[in-house]
Amino acid sequence: MKTRLSAVAAALLALLVAVLAFGQPAHAAAGFSVANGRLYDANGTEFVMRGVNHAHTWYPQQTSSFADVKALGANTVRVVLSSGDRWTRNTNADVANVISTCKGNRLICVLEVHDTTGYGEQSGAITLDRAVDYWLSLADVLAGQERFVIVNIGNEPYGNQNYSSWATDNANAIKRLRAGGLTHTIMVDAPNWGQDWSFTMRDNAASVFAADPARNTVFSIHMYGVFDTAAEISDYLGRFRSAGLPIVVGEFGFNHSDGDPDEDTILAYSQANGIGWLGWSWSGNGGGVEYLDLATSFNPANLTTWGQRLFNGANGIRQTAREASVFSSLPPTTPPPTTPPPTTPPPTTPPPTTPPPAGGCTATYTVTGQWQGGFQGEVRVTAGSAAITGWTTRWTFANGQSVSQTWSATVTSSGATVTARNVDYNGRLAAGASTTFGFIGGWTGSNARPEVSCTAS
Repeated sequence: MKTRLSAVAAALLALLVAVLAFGQPAHAAAGFSVANGRLYDANGTEFVMRGVNHAHTWYPQQTSSFADVKALGANTVRVVLSSGDRWTRNTNADVANVISTCKGNRLICVLEVHDTTGYGEQSGAITLDRAVDYWLSLADVLAGQERFVIVNIGNEPYGNQNYSSWATDNANAIKRLRAGGLTHTIMVDAPNWGQDWSFTMRDNAASVFAADPARNTVFSIHMYGVFDTAAEISDYLGRFRSAGLPIVVGEFGFNHSDGDPDEDTILAYSQANGIGWLGWSWSGNGGGVEYLDLATSFNPANLTTWGQRLFNGANGIRQTAREASVFSSLPPTTPPPTTPPPTTPPPTTPPPTTPPPAGGCTATYTVTGQWQGGFQGEVRVTAGSAAITGWTTRWTFANGQSVSQTWSATVTSSGATVTARNVDYNGRLAAGASTTFGFIGGWTGSNARPEVSCTAS
């Protein structure tokens, strides 16, 4: 009897070890899967998203952006698509090319329908049910891509009104997708323009997850002004971790018209807890949030302040991104051809007529926005003909202006003179490379642009 029990115990122990080592359901080999609040790729390796959003549907010619974000270290790109209800429909052929381009650049592709944005509050926004129609129309394109594609049903599917049906509508949408043959990991966005200040997603996520017959759903929170303190961020994400439910930060920025998100905590907490994130957005923003561009005019060599922070800063993409293991089993491939850039490059700030000395730097000062009594400024620092390891800029206000808030630089003021020094992630610049920092200031009477000096170290 003792021997029999020992044998049984040994068998159970071996089974337990195997389960713990594998860490995800048996169906995982077909594609991505979820277990214990974590996302696993088809090899059974945990995958943590570290990437960006790309507005493909509005800039379909910018297919070189996929290679650009990969070269900067990203492992995922969330691609904006349209069902044709609010913008030009992304055809089956176009979506197939997007998937192929992602795979060619060894990027995991999160595909999202943007036409649902703000439903219930935004005129013209479509229902999740209508978004499902679009996904089912792409069934032939999506089939067989479960290892490389995650389906985000609809972007920010409810505004700040009429969002009480969020749980029911998402559960029904997931069931329709499964009945239609989609076995991919599904991502669902929060209501309240993605920010879930009402805690509707937080409090109903378990029931939506249970409604998925495959138990293969990931939840996505968008963090802007609602998430402006470390306590709010850690509490929200921590509740999903404690409940064993998968959560990613599907969008976030370093600043926003509705407040100042705490991007440092988003990055640090996510890294400490294995939570994926996707910064908004690569380039092409408009409508007053142009400052959310990570790259200026889609140029990877011209990262903005936000781009420098997300790619090169502490807990950013270069430090933390790991390529999905499914690509290691693929033979080397040549990425599909991308649309060449326009023959006429987008307008940029012309270089100074006299180049700075080797090892030196120059700086340009721009007012990017102004209102009564206040303004937002940006300073661009450009290295000379040799690399630099640090920089200091100085200027003197002539009209009584003042600086009240800054980012991506250490700024001090002495009377009218302002001194700004690099922070740890943007001091090292290759020859000819640039970085930017920004600030909020006050003014009275006039707001003349001062001359800025730059000293390199």
